[in-house]
Amino acid sequence: MHNADVAALLDRLGKLLEIEGANPFRVRAYRNAARTVQDLPHSVESMLAQGVDLSELPGVGEDLAGKIREIVETGRLRLLDEVAVRLPGGLIDLTRVPGLGPKRIKLLHERLGVRGLDDLAAAAKAGKIGALPGLGKKTEAKILAEIGRLKGGETRTKLNVAERIVEPLLAYLTKTEGVADAVAAGSYRRRKDTVGDADILVTCRKGAAVTDRFVNYEDVAQVVAKGPTRSTVLLKSGFQVDLRVVPQASYGAALHYFTGSKAHNIAVRTMAATKGLKLNEYGVFKGSKRVAGRTEAEVYAQVGLPYIEPELREQRGEIEAARAGRLPKLVALADIRGDLHVHSKASDGRYTVAEMAAAARARGYAYVAIADHSKHVTVAHGLDAKRLARQIAEIDRLNERLDGIRVLKSAEVDILADGTLDLPDSILDELDLTVCAVHYKFDLPAAQQTERIIRAMDNPRFDILAHPTGRLINERAPYALDLERLMRAALDRGCFLELNAHPDRLDLDDVHCKMAKDMGLKLVVSTDAHAVAGLDVMRFGIDQARRGWLEAADLLNTRSWTELKKLLRRR
Repeated sequence: MHNADVAALLDRLGKLLEIEGANPFRVRAYRNAARTVQDLPHSVESMLAQGVDLSELPGVGEDLAGKIREIVETGRLRLLDEVAVRLPGGLIDLTRVPGLGPKRIKLLHERLGVRGLDDLAAAAKAGKIGALPGLGKKTEAKILAEIGRLKGGETRTKLNVAERIVEPLLAYLTKTEGVADAVAAGSYRRRKDTVGDADILVTCRKGAAVTDRFVNYEDVAQVVAKGPTRSTVLLKSGFQVDLRVVPQASYGAALHYFTGSKAHNIAVRTMAATKGLKLNEYGVFKGSKRVAGRTEAEVYAQVGLPYIEPELREQRGEIEAARAGRLPKLVALADIRGDLHVHSKASDGRYTVAEMAAAARARGYAYVAIADHSKHVTVAHGLDAKRLARQIAEIDRLNERLDGIRVLKSAEVDILADGTLDLPDSILDELDLTVCAVHYKFDLPAAQQTERIIRAMDNPRFDILAHPTGRLINERAPYALDLERLMRAALDRGCFLELNAHPDRLDLDDVHCKMAKDMGLKLVVSTDAHAVAGLDVMRFGIDQARRGWLEAADLLNTRSWTELKKLLRRR
């Protein structure tokens, strides 16, 4: 059982308990445990097999460790089944509708008998929702529009979940006798934030039993097709994997073809045709003679282009840039000097400030910013001015004895509905930087939401806008926002936007990262880590940054602290 499956059941239980009105601390425990499992670098199944005591994981304890073991061993959770008797599981789908919190969902269930999205749609169409207290006709219309969006959207697998499915399979295939290469192509290789399915290419000696080994993989639920060079399976999660066995002479051409994107490939094939060449997954041909195909670099060279990184292959100007010698030198994980958005136990994190600092130092960082929630986020035990002042003093003492890393004083400050910040200016003046965020009233009209954030940016203590659009991939759509106007406002005021690296967010998306670059607005890639293992998701943020054409110079946290301080010129 994959960590994502375990985390999903824990998160499901937490959401149902919240709708039921359970103790907030109990709800938070399940949510935190889900996040802990999701962020683990190893599968809980293998950890249990090795005798690891899961109760020692931060925020887990004996009770939750037992529930995790129950999920791994049985695939179910009895407590979740018991809650589902009282509350239909379909209510969880309602949490994906902007503007519907646990209290409203409970009201809809108790007053209108709503059990899922279909019931919600029927109630909205019948005009019943608008008659409920605190809702109204405007909310009813928005709910109906959101249901249409949710039902019409294709659900794809988040990149981190796909990675935990694909990488063990690749490792399994490379152990096959005679296999030389095994690589995942498609949107997975282009590092898109979601993946539809996986295309795996393998080169091997003639007669190698790679297809037999592939269809007998332990996670295979159904063999859709099996042949000597192509096989397709469905895994137990429902994820589809296609295997293609190609000769070494065609490896580069096949990798280029199956990596895509389709639009990029068509453009390159068109260039080949103008030179009298034929380009396909088998190679580049001049008449019947193959003139290239062993490597991707050979393929590009035949059409007069330098190698183009997979993350750029979306037909968004990369071919023109390559032709003109203006391809960006994409940022790499090694360029990152620090993380400017992590949490500690003071709010909803699972480790102390000192432990998070030690983990950041172990990753070679020069600095790490502790940005715990401000007081408005009560569910996260947000800090008021007094508690933040105590944390500032704690960090000052810690910096006096720490070597090799500087802990920056920060806070994830809520942007209130009127555009003011959630903490007084006097305490914000004591910080090295602020990370400001919208955590409620997601359903404001675009103009009003944009004005709200720009008004907050007018405060000179505003430095970085965290997860700018509020999206949660496959769960919550971005809130309505004039992002271009917001970016220009940030540029004018000396503010910056975050690319939140958590794979549930990856917010900003790649298109808006490129927009920021084009207008000269610098970004910061931060993890929003709530635990030590959460620092590792920085690489997903770098994937997204690369898709957005970002170079090291486009990011704040590729600089030393001395250089970074100069960029935070408002302070």
